[in-house]
Amino acid sequence: METVEFVANGVLRRLEVDPAMPLAWVLRDLLDLQGTKVSCGVGMCGACTVHVDGEPTRACSTPVGSVRGRHVLTIEGLSATGDHPLQRAWRAEQVPQCGFCQSGQIMQVAALLARPGTPDRAAIVEHMADNLCRCGTYGRIVRAIERAVAERANAETKGEAL
Repeated sequence: METVEFVANGVLRRLEVDPAMPLAWVLRDLLDLQGTKVSCGVGMCGACTVHVDGEPTRACSTPVGSVRGRHVLTIEGLSATGDHPLQRAWRAEQVPQCGFCQSGQIMQVAALLARPGTPDRAAIVEHMADNLCRCGTYGRIVRAIERAVAERANAETKGEAL
């Protein structure tokens, strides 16, 4: 056991853990951040995607020791009210069926939308290619992302921030 300190959703966390423990387990089991899902356990499906220092990261295959001193953002930290533009777009497009992969999907694309510029459909599809949805809602996922991109562009045109 070692002390591992990192920031999770803006809160400094100091834990006595095995540094090899997967970050996903720490988030879910020790910090009760249940939005991060574990499906494949080897970083292939994307259900466990969180941001580490702003980059999408597979929490199931990331040892917690590797996030020492870093910032981790989960779906719970994306919006305190669940009203992030992506979350609104997800609801408007009725994306989830089972919903299991959706927090990972949203966290994956949130990193793309945090960057400057306006991604087109091809850039969106490429960025999301490694996140799997067993229900096959890929069309709705892309439409929701396009909706959020349009909302952001509209807000920028009006001089508003999202």
